Amino acid sequence: MKVETKGHTTTIKDTQGDLGGFLTKLTSEFKTFQSHNLIVDVSKYNDLKIKDIKLFSDLCKVHKKAKKSFVIVANDIDFNEVPAKMTVVPTLLEAHDIIEMEEIERDLGF
Repeated sequence: MKVETKGHTTTIKDTQGDLGGFLTKLTSEFKTFQSHNLIVDVSKYNDLKIKDIKLFSDLCKVHKKAKKSFVIVANDIDFNEVPAKMTVVPTLLEAHDIIEMEEIERDLGF
């Protein structure tokens, strides 16, 4: 797992190639990241399904309840099938843009 923090945002990438193991490690170390906006980059997986993305929904709920952004970067999925409560984008740049927009919304009280 590669962790990179810039300002109020932490980007986490899987380096092992095992999505289940990555999710387990991310869940166990979640308290370390809970005060930052999170970008979970699983774009290296070319065969992801929506059910794989949904595995992150519990972490997403907890993080958003704490008024922090949780964005998943994934390739080759049908973004129309992603649950409305989750934010999934195709690139890291879009993930950073989403977080900036959500930060502005929180600052404005939305």
